[in-house]
Amino acid sequence: MKIGIGSDHIGFALKEEIKKFIEETTEHEVIDYGCHSSDPVDYPDVAFDVAQSISEGKIERGILICGTGIGVAIAAGKYPGIRAALTHDTYSAERAQLSNNAQIITMGAQIIGVEVGKKVVNAYLNAEWAGGSERKVNKIIEKENSFTNVLLEDMKGNKCS
Repeated sequence: MKIGIGSDHIGFALKEEIKKFIEETTEHEVIDYGCHSSDPVDYPDVAFDVAQSISEGKIERGILICGTGIGVAIAAGKYPGIRAALTHDTYSAERAQLSNNAQIITMGAQIIGVEVGKKVVNAYLNAEWAGGSERKVNKIIEKENSFTNVLLEDMKGNKCS
């Protein structure tokens, strides 16, 4: 499986440790979307890149890290079709996949340490969607599609003649 990983500058050190952990303990391919140093980076830019790559089928899952994990979760979740779940323990990481088919998990570098982060990632990567809560997930998808359809219709009605 191709896993995209990204962070802002606050999450950089944890991202590097998680990337190394995945590469050393699994057969998954890791694609690093940045950042690549502790120089300031705006987390939405990285989150949008990972979300877009999932949407385009370039990667299958993503891991995003910022200070709290909240900002990257919000940013990635703005991308159509993306379900990003904030996770700081193994149970929420596992449920992100099993119950919600989340394509992305997010973590806060100022909230959890490296060892907990590794356990969270391991739980997420070892969980497979088997249709749990499918009815609920479909409701989320349907609502998102209804907003997208309204937006498209609105755009058609505002065309310049």
